[in-house]
Amino acid sequence: MPLYPRAATAPDDLALDDLERRRSWAELDDRVARSANALRDELGLGPDDHVAVLMHNRVEAIETVTAAIAAGLWVTPINWHLARDEVEYVLRDSGARVVVCDEAHAAVARAAGAALVVETGEALEGLLAGAADTPVDLEGPAGGTMIYTSGTTGRPKGVKRRRAGSLARALEAQRAYAEMIGFDGSGAQLVTGPLYHASPLHFAIYEQQKGAPIVVMPRWDAQQCLELIDEREIRHAHFVPTMFVRLLRLPEAVRARSRRPALRLALHGAAPIAPEVKRAMIDWWGPILLEYWGGSEGGIHTLIDSPTWLAHPGSVGRPLPGYDVFAVDDDGRRLPAGEVGALYSRDIERKRIFEYHGDPQKTAEAFLAPDTFTLGDMGCVDADGFVHLSDRRSNMIISGGVNIYPAEIEAVLITHPAVRDVGVFGIPDDEWGESVKAAVELGGDAKPCEQLEAELLAWARERLAGYKVPRSIDFESRLPRHPSGKLYIRRLRDPYWAGRARRI
Repeated sequence: MPLYPRAATAPDDLALDDLERRRSWAELDDRVARSANALRDELGLGPDDHVAVLMHNRVEAIETVTAAIAAGLWVTPINWHLARDEVEYVLRDSGARVVVCDEAHAAVARAAGAALVVETGEALEGLLAGAADTPVDLEGPAGGTMIYTSGTTGRPKGVKRRRAGSLARALEAQRAYAEMIGFDGSGAQLVTGPLYHASPLHFAIYEQQKGAPIVVMPRWDAQQCLELIDEREIRHAHFVPTMFVRLLRLPEAVRARSRRPALRLALHGAAPIAPEVKRAMIDWWGPILLEYWGGSEGGIHTLIDSPTWLAHPGSVGRPLPGYDVFAVDDDGRRLPAGEVGALYSRDIERKRIFEYHGDPQKTAEAFLAPDTFTLGDMGCVDADGFVHLSDRRSNMIISGGVNIYPAEIEAVLITHPAVRDVGVFGIPDDEWGESVKAAVELGGDAKPCEQLEAELLAWARERLAGYKVPRSIDFESRLPRHPSGKLYIRRLRDPYWAGRARRI
């Protein structure tokens, strides 16, 4: 029985395309089966062994990840932006015995100490050609992805989700998950983000099980995204807020050409979105935006469609069936509606649904109870049950004993026409403990100057309480933003705290 249902019903139709390489459903099914067999039989990987993938957005990344899951292995996609030492850390921490990579990253993989490196091209194709074409055993054990947290505030950790009892059950769960978020296989899905990140990777793999052809962008480009949505009649796509900002900043003539003939769902999450940005996207694309909140640890916890968001602006939605979400104080006590605290999610049906690989202490710290865990976000749940995010707990600024959430300030500054990107963080202040600092990346023809800084601060004062307004602004040529949408805030923040015993 094929791994992909459409390999039996539409074997010659397009299944996967990275704009350079294409796979039909029959080709994809055969290559994944051969890859799974090669990992076990040719490379000697056994149950619970680890394999890593280090390559740009290309069809082999999806094939290898899917094959590892089919072979009962743990698979870790590695961020290709990492330096050699960082790649070495992930390889060592994960225990990956094999790295499948493209030519561009082979030298890094070898220098980082990978035990066995298989390159795309001649080496990988030779391995697949010599592997058995026996279909994967759907009743065999399922593997899983071990995604490393993006490490925006420290060393990343591998997240191991509880796996299904068999590959058949894992595939069934993938199809159900895709259906739950509206990725129903009714048309092509566009992958806009990096495949080493949980959301773009999983949403693509899951909807393939529903029969959706997947079109992979090699790298993010706003204008190319619009063109692909039109030309390939894309029906579903996943975005992060910075992508919406880039789309909205395209020349009006470029935006006007976009017709989006088939687009029915623009799923977005991974980072807070400025309300003005979201309203502008809904005005442009219509009420097709669907926002989620969740993480690699527990998947999606809340959803909110465009009409509901317009009635409850700023919310990330109500908890999905099977989840209870609430805020707690510093002592772990549940807070009343509307009060901000650490957000926890209770999985009503399952316990200990994830662990941080090799770090039982970090795992224990994430759980309030065996069925209740946190992603590290601060926020509240209002009287109607809608969840509102404030920021990451690790990003919070404490100035004069008052909690300040950078995301709120960033959402205001990003709406200024001169601002392309922004990050807000706390810096040492002898009087207040911390004071608010903004780092801004300018767009267009804007140039850093004292007048522009004064204009941005005035913009903030008109829209924020005085204590939230940055004391000063650093202009950066480019902010260190992760392609998943998260900002490496520590790279901006740490130089200000260098040599100090305290970090807040």
